[in-house]
Amino acid sequence: MSGSTRARAGAFSTWTTRRWLRVGAVLSLTALALLGVTGAWMLQRTGSITENLVNVKSPALSTALQLESALLNQETGIRGYGLTGTADFRTPYRQGLADQATTTARLTRLLHADAAGLKDLKAVRDAVETWQARVARPIAAAPAGSPSPLATERAAEGKKDFDALRAALASQQKRLRTDRTQAAADLSSTMLLRDWVFAAIALVIAVLSVLVFEGLRRGITTPLGQLGRDARAIAGGDFGHPITPTGPADLRRLSGEIDFMRRRLVRELAFTEEARVRLHAQAADLQRSNAELEQFAYVASHDLQEPLRKVSSFTQLLQRRYGGQLDARADQYIDYAVDGANRMQVLISDLLDFSRVGRVHHELQRVDLDAVLRQALSSLSMSIEESEASITHDPLPSLVADPTQMGMLWQNLIGNAVKFRHPGRPPTIHISAAEEGPLWRFTVTDNGIGIGPEYVDKVFVIFQRLHTKDAYDGSGIGLAMCKKIVEFHGGTISVDPAYQDGAQITFTLASEPPKAINPATMPEATRADTDPGP
Repeated sequence: MSGSTRARAGAFSTWTTRRWLRVGAVLSLTALALLGVTGAWMLQRTGSITENLVNVKSPALSTALQLESALLNQETGIRGYGLTGTADFRTPYRQGLADQATTTARLTRLLHADAAGLKDLKAVRDAVETWQARVARPIAAAPAGSPSPLATERAAEGKKDFDALRAALASQQKRLRTDRTQAAADLSSTMLLRDWVFAAIALVIAVLSVLVFEGLRRGITTPLGQLGRDARAIAGGDFGHPITPTGPADLRRLSGEIDFMRRRLVRELAFTEEARVRLHAQAADLQRSNAELEQFAYVASHDLQEPLRKVSSFTQLLQRRYGGQLDARADQYIDYAVDGANRMQVLISDLLDFSRVGRVHHELQRVDLDAVLRQALSSLSMSIEESEASITHDPLPSLVADPTQMGMLWQNLIGNAVKFRHPGRPPTIHISAAEEGPLWRFTVTDNGIGIGPEYVDKVFVIFQRLHTKDAYDGSGIGLAMCKKIVEFHGGTISVDPAYQDGAQITFTLASEPPKAINPATMPEATRADTDPGP
């Protein structure tokens, strides 16, 4: 390939699909426009020649023949009238004069653009005028009834003048025949050329169609088909399959960008696979750790309860038997021991309940929250009566949830509202429920001591207490358990920091909670975990 050829190929290689289409469309439209103009000109030319032949040449020759017939009628009538004097012979003469005037006027109109034809017509008219002036009019003016002497006297002169007239008519008709024959020949050649032009137009259109189809196939459909095959190969899992850039510049750029995306995906997939392997290893480690923690919880729930029961029982026996017999300090020490043992039992029990959320209690079913709330209020009836609490609620829905966990949720929320009441007024608690798309939003509002804005996140952390055990009893697990229950059912829980007249806790529950962990897949120690009793 020469340098100029490579330069032209390099120039065309930068053309985009839009440029190829624009240039192809311009060239095609230009060629079609030129062919259209040529075809229109050929049609106009054919129509013009046809109109001239049909409306001028042929009528002119026909009219010239009619003029000759009119003059022959005049000559016949004058000759008969001059020889016989019979008036009837003047009738064809007069009719010939009228026909002569008509045909002469028509020829003048038809040949108005033909100088040679008008010249021949003038020669005919001059010859007619000579014959009529010398022969026809004088004989026609003679009286009827007897032969006219002028007919005999001017017979030779009349014959000579009429022969000259015949010659003028013959010359005129010859020219008109020649013109008509030439017009017919022009029409035939023009129609042949027109047919060739339209055949060429059809051929050019066919060639353009083939070129356009082939250009679209090579420049667009073939590259796009190749790109589609490469993309399907990659989509089928062959991420190492390269994408071959073909076609115009923009399609090659698109292929390069997709190939770059493929290479990046390969790198991302390699990184993801590596991360998946690490995550799988971490999940296995976490599973082993959880199994160990579950085993520890199981052991703690059984093994710690027994010594705690002994400590609590014997310290209570000491308190009942020797209470008041020892000094005040000994009684105080005994009270500390009894209180510590009891609180440790409560703490272990609450901790076990917290660990069982989503693990032991896992019976999803349609739950009537109104009925669950009534059971929770029944369990809290003693503290509600002692505090003279007023509890109201909106109609509550039925959801797919674990009934035990829902009872623990209501019991902890209402129990906290009753426990942390304002010392100067009885507790007033209201529970509202509103549907928001696929979720239900519940709000528990009370008029108690409230929660400061700085503690709205801290209260949901396990073992986080905002007050000393002397002011309010408890283990600090209640709201942490509520958060775990709500999140287990696909919702969220939060404290409204803007509410100042007490505390307002809002949480959401899904009508259909996400799929939770199946207890059957848990370690054996966890499934064997049961309530160890007091």
